[in-house]
Amino acid sequence: MLDQQGPTPIADIKSLRVEFETKDGTVVGVEDVSFSVNPGETVCVVGESGSGKSVSSLSLMRLVEFGGGTIAGGSLIFDRKDADAVDLAATEQDLMRTIRGNEIGMIFQEPMTALNPVFTVGRQLTEGLRLHKGMSKSQAEARALELLRQVRIPEPERRLRQFPHELSGGMRQRVVIAMALACEPRLLIADEPTTALDVTIQAEILALIDRLKRETGTAVMFITHDMAVVAQMADRVVVMFRGNKVEEGTVEEIFENPQHPYTQALLAAVPKLGEMRGKAAPEPMKLLGRDQAEIAPIPGTDQTLLEVRGLTTRFAVKGGFFRRLVANVHAVEDVSFTINKGQTLSLVGESGCGKSSAGRSILRLVEPEAGHIILDGKDIMALNDRELRDARRDMQMIFQDPFASLNPQMQLADQVAEPIHNFGTLTGGDVQKRVEMLFDRVELPRSFMRRFPHELSGGQRQRVAIARALALEPKLIIADEAVSALDVSVQAQVLNLMMELQAELGVSYLFISHDMAVVERVSHHVGVMYLGRIVEMGPRARVFENPQHPYTQALMKAVPIADPRQRKSEKDLNFKPIPSPIHPVDYVAAPSEYNEVEPGHFVLTTDSGY
Repeated sequence: MLDQQGPTPIADIKSLRVEFETKDGTVVGVEDVSFSVNPGETVCVVGESGSGKSVSSLSLMRLVEFGGGTIAGGSLIFDRKDADAVDLAATEQDLMRTIRGNEIGMIFQEPMTALNPVFTVGRQLTEGLRLHKGMSKSQAEARALELLRQVRIPEPERRLRQFPHELSGGMRQRVVIAMALACEPRLLIADEPTTALDVTIQAEILALIDRLKRETGTAVMFITHDMAVVAQMADRVVVMFRGNKVEEGTVEEIFENPQHPYTQALLAAVPKLGEMRGKAAPEPMKLLGRDQAEIAPIPGTDQTLLEVRGLTTRFAVKGGFFRRLVANVHAVEDVSFTINKGQTLSLVGESGCGKSSAGRSILRLVEPEAGHIILDGKDIMALNDRELRDARRDMQMIFQDPFASLNPQMQLADQVAEPIHNFGTLTGGDVQKRVEMLFDRVELPRSFMRRFPHELSGGQRQRVAIARALALEPKLIIADEAVSALDVSVQAQVLNLMMELQAELGVSYLFISHDMAVVERVSHHVGVMYLGRIVEMGPRARVFENPQHPYTQALMKAVPIADPRQRKSEKDLNFKPIPSPIHPVDYVAAPSEYNEVEPGHFVLTTDSGY
C-alpha cells in the first residue's frame, strides 16, 4: 500500500469489486483494485480493453449500475470540497446527482453516445452550468463560448447553435471535454479522451488538461491504453490486467524498470515513430504475450485497383427563411490518387480535413460533386443504384465507431452473416460455417456469436465490424479510423490481422487514420490531407523520412513519444487555427497543383492555407 502520510487523496479506491449478471452467469468486471488519486496529480490507469479500467471509473461515478453492474465490495472514498468525505459506493443517487458533473467531471470515450443528438451543443454545455452553478442564461452562454475557445474549436459562436451530428468526431470529443471542465470539478475522470482524436488535437488537449490541472489543483484519473499518452501525462501509473492491479509506480519507474511481465509486454507492443526507417514494405507489429507470427513484408503488386481523379465533395449550407443555399463546405477539393492491388494507401490529417468524406465519396455513401472513381476497371460514378449495389460487394467499409455501426438489437452472428444473406453469396449451413470462420479469423471466441454489441468492449466490437467487412471477400476495404479506439495490444492484433489478410487475399486498403506510428507500420503510400486537399503524397518512407510540406512537418512534431523524459511542452505545439472550409456559393477553388520533389513524392504548390 502507498504511504498515507501525504495529502488527503481526493479519491481513494479500496478493494473494489464489481460484478455483472449475464446469461452465462456472473462475470467479474473488477476483482480487487485499490489505488488513490491526490490533489493536482494525474494517475493513468492502463491496460487492455476488458481489463476493468472503465468499470473502475464508472463505479466512481456510480454509473456502473445503469450498465447492469453492481459494486459487490470495497469502498470509494471521495473528499468533497465543502463537505465531509463520502463513500461513493454507499451514497444515495440524489447526492450522486449533485456530485456528478459538478465535483467529478467525466470525459467519455465515445463522444457521439455522450452527447444528446436532439439538443444543440450550446444547450448541452450550458445545462450543467445553470443546474450546478446557478448561472443565468447569458452568463452560461458566455462561459460556454469561453470553454469552446479553450478546447480550440474553430468558429465557436456557430458551433453553439449546431447539433452533435454536424460536427466531426474530433470536434465532438472537444465539446465533451469542454462539458466535463465546465464546472471546474475536483476530480476529472478521462476515459480514453483522446483515442478518437488526431495527433495535433490530442497534443493540445493533453496540454490543456495538464494546464487546467496545474491551475485549479484538479486531480485527474486518466484511463488510456496509449503508452505514449501515459508518458506525456502521468505522475503515477496503475497497470490493470483482467480486473486486477498488477503494478503501480511513478511514470519513470513503469517506463524504465517495469517489473510485471504484462507491463513489459505492453511497453514492447507500442508502435514507435521512426521504427520503420529504411524498410520498403509494411511489417507486422509486435504482439502482447505471444510469439510473433511471421508475416513476410507485403510488397503488393503494381497493378492499379482504384484510381481516383479530381474528386470533389461539397456539402450545402442552407440558411435564411426559405432555407436557400448560402454557402458550401468544401470537404474534399480536387483529390487524386491510385491504390494498387494488395497495397495500402493511408490518408492522414486532422479531424475535419476531409479524410472520412473522401473515403465515403469513393463508396458513394456521400455523392461527390465531381471526379472519376475507377475500381478494377469499373467507373463507380457512372453506375445506377442497382449496379452500385453490386459493385459494393467489391468495396467495404470499416467505420470508426463500432458501437454506432453495429445494430444493438441483433446478435453478432446475424450481423456478420447479414451481407452474405443480402447478396446471396452462400446459403444454408455454409453461411454458419463462414461466420464461424470469420469469428476465428478475427480471434473472437465462438461463444460471442450469441452476444449483442453492448456486451463487448470497444476492441471486440471493432473486430466484429472487421469480420462483417470481410464477409463478402471484397477487393478494397476503406478502414476509417478502424483502430483508433483500440488498445495497443488489440490494435497490434487487428492491424496484423488486416496485414495477414492482405498477404493472403490480396485485398487493398484505403487506411484513414491520424495515428502516425500506425500509418508508418501499415502503409505502402501516404497522403497527408489538410483542408480537403492532399498536401503531400508519396511512398511511406519518403513522406516520413523527408517531409516537405510545413503541415506534414508540424504533424510529425506533435506525435507523443513513449518516454516520460521527452514530454512535449505547450510551446512546442504552435498549430495555426484551421481556417474555415466554408466558402460562398460563387467561390472558385484553384485546382491542386503538385511539385515532384523526388520520384513519386509530390508536394502541393497551390496555396493550402497553412
